[in-house]
Amino acid sequence: MISLGIFLGAFGPGQIALIVIVVLLLFGGKKIPELMRGLGSGIKEFKDASKEDEKEPTTKE
Repeated sequence: MISLGIFLGAFGPGQIALIVIVVLLLFGGKKIPELMRGLGSGIKEFKDASKEDEKEPTTKE
């Protein structure tokens, strides 16, 4: 697995600014908070589901 520091090290400030501008142009300023909220709720649901799997012991017959 690639660490986040190495991955972000491949991008300079200019490239990051360009990505941010392109995202703003594609989705608009009003749509981005909605996308982030949806992403956050999806991550939360995934974590909750994985915690539930850890709590339930699996039994093999």
